[in-house]
Amino acid sequence: MAGYTALVEAGNALVELLRDNLTPEPVGNRETIALCSPHNSENNQLTICLYQVEEDTQGAAAGYYQAEENLQRIRPTRYNLRFLLTAHSKAPAQLREADQYRIIGAALQVLKDHPVIDRKYLSGSLAENGSAVHILLEKTTQDQMLKIWNNTSSPYKLSFVVLLTGIEIDSHRMRKISRVTDVTITTQPMRQEESS
Repeated sequence: MAGYTALVEAGNALVELLRDNLTPEPVGNRETIALCSPHNSENNQLTICLYQVEEDTQGAAAGYYQAEENLQRIRPTRYNLRFLLTAHSKAPAQLREADQYRIIGAALQVLKDHPVIDRKYLSGSLAENGSAVHILLEKTTQDQMLKIWNNTSSPYKLSFVVLLTGIEIDSHRMRKISRVTDVTITTQPMRQEESS
């Protein structure tokens, strides 16, 4: 069963994929790649922030499925998750932009090379469920990016959006059903006038 922890499990899987492939170069320390708001980056060099969750209704089956012999459960709901990936540099001012470009370039390369998150990065309910979490680089206009950043006084930093698909969360809604176990058939003798 895919639990409500699927969102954080998907985020952690994305972080671990990037940590394994971006360290020690161009990011020196694994812990500086984190699930974190880009506005509170502290010592992070790459932040991954979930900013939108939407239900994926395309091709989704509705209704109940047979969970056990006498139990039916509502089918899981599928979600698409959008993450904002932002580069941060602690380099001197004259090197900062180039450092951020290198981090973003390396992250883009890793994500294009891994269109599906390897199972070794999945944990919890995503791992138990054998989920296939797909990674897509989302086309995002400059206006959309600025809208994401406009709600704060923080200056815009180089960012891009990643879409994760294939995230499911099970429902707790279920219903008990009973199978037909006995059938009684009775016959009545025909009356005289019916037989003639």
